[in-house]
Amino acid sequence: MILDDILAETRRTVAACRSRVPIAEMERLAAAAVPARSMGQSIRSGRGMGCIAEFKRRSPSRGWIHREADVLAVARAYEAAGASGMSVLTDAPFFGGSLDDLRKARSVVALPILRKDFVVDPYQVVEARAAGADAVLLIVAALVDSQLRELLGETARLGMEALVEAHEPAEVERAVTAGATLIGINHRDLRSFEMNMELGVAMRPLIPPDRVVVAESGIKTADDVRRLREAGIDAILVGETLMQAPDPAAALRALVAGA
Repeated sequence: MILDDILAETRRTVAACRSRVPIAEMERLAAAAVPARSMGQSIRSGRGMGCIAEFKRRSPSRGWIHREADVLAVARAYEAAGASGMSVLTDAPFFGGSLDDLRKARSVVALPILRKDFVVDPYQVVEARAAGADAVLLIVAALVDSQLRELLGETARLGMEALVEAHEPAEVERAVTAGATLIGINHRDLRSFEMNMELGVAMRPLIPPDRVVVAESGIKTADDVRRLREAGIDAILVGETLMQAPDPAAALRALVAGA
């Protein structure tokens, strides 16, 4: 499965990072970072549908989307267009990203920034905070319950938030039980990369109304966004649609217009 391959590579990468920069040094860097901003509060405080706009150069399912994309220009465009937050892919082998992309985005925008990666180790949460991330992605399918609780605890310790991602009802239940306050419903199955655009609407009723719910993947049109909004989704996370557009800011405005 694709997810298994990604997780195996991620564990190798984390081991190498731990040997290069000890956790004590990473904690020092995290403590020196600017205070974390709240992604959930940013989404809740906006009018209409919130949007976490994503910077993504490539994906395993699509290949290169925008190989030469300038993260500084894209970040500024997203903020100017009214994004609730920004997601930055930091996985290198499969998505062509890096923590340096996140650091650069942090240097030019005040938006809350999500580290989008395959987080399996508390070290990655500290590493994210040290790079200026305000939130991390936690994928339920990649974690057992004890890991999910540990990583949620680590994000809270560092003043961060976690977007806890689910793809099926059992994963939603696990996210809710673990205490996730930001819950993502991914239309894409990370095991096979197949898409089911009905999931956001179908699974929204499984999540308590006090949680912030984010629909992810495959969102391309204003009609898609309106349908999700009518189902009670609070925000969307969009990458490919914006990264493919000649004008990312205009594409973002068009997506959420009227929602």
